[in-house]
Amino acid sequence: MKKKQLAAIPFDVRLMNTLATGLLVVSLLMLLSYAVVWLARLPLFAIRGVVVSGDVSHYNAITLRANVIPRLQGTFFTVDLDQARAVFESMPWVRRASVSRDFPNRLRVRLQEHQAVAYWGDEGDARLVNSYGEVFEANLGELERENLPRLQGPRVQSAEVLKMYAALNQRFAPMDLGIEALRLSARGAWTAQLASGTDLELGSGQADELLSRVDRFLATVSQVTQRYQRSPEQLASVDLRHQDGYAIRMDGVGTLRPDELKKR
Repeated sequence: MKKKQLAAIPFDVRLMNTLATGLLVVSLLMLLSYAVVWLARLPLFAIRGVVVSGDVSHYNAITLRANVIPRLQGTFFTVDLDQARAVFESMPWVRRASVSRDFPNRLRVRLQEHQAVAYWGDEGDARLVNSYGEVFEANLGELERENLPRLQGPRVQSAEVLKMYAALNQRFAPMDLGIEALRLSARGAWTAQLASGTDLELGSGQADELLSRVDRFLATVSQVTQRYQRSPEQLASVDLRHQDGYAIRMDGVGTLRPDELKKR
């Protein structure tokens, strides 16, 4: 019966009815979209707060809100979370940030801060090295401790420099001769300074080779210095670049005989 009734309606009338229905649906969807956009832009949903978790040694919700929110674009619904994350990560001390929405007008951010383990560069440089071997810039006045070693070298090799520092410091620490500074030159040569002030020439080569030289030195240095009534802390310089041994210079110990000194 229904098929006969539909067949009785002319095709052009049915087409007009279908088009009218389609236009009505499209119009309703457009109105709904405009309404959603209008609601999303209401001041009620403007970002007004930040909930912070994770590492918060250098930041809290108040400081982040003051420094980050003015740089964000959009409301709770329209803010670009990737752009917001980039803004948070541009802050000094922030290594990583994950950002999510917190209805109706806040952002929830979890921070991972840089953990400074060394200075980087020349004396007075504001750069630091974190525990991952990454170089970053921050206010040195905000350091939790100031007695950090100083590392130098090509920035792209900062992780390698930190790794070498850790290996050397582990070896010298039992003798109370920690590493105060370590430098890798552009040509691949390593030099260090011990906490006692001793200058250490390591030379170039693979890490295993360099550490083998250090182990050989540490195994005999106490015996060598005792011959001259000295201690390892009184070494002025050490040269480990020799293949079958090493050269040292001790404070107050010369290589000339007494009779040669009188001639001078």
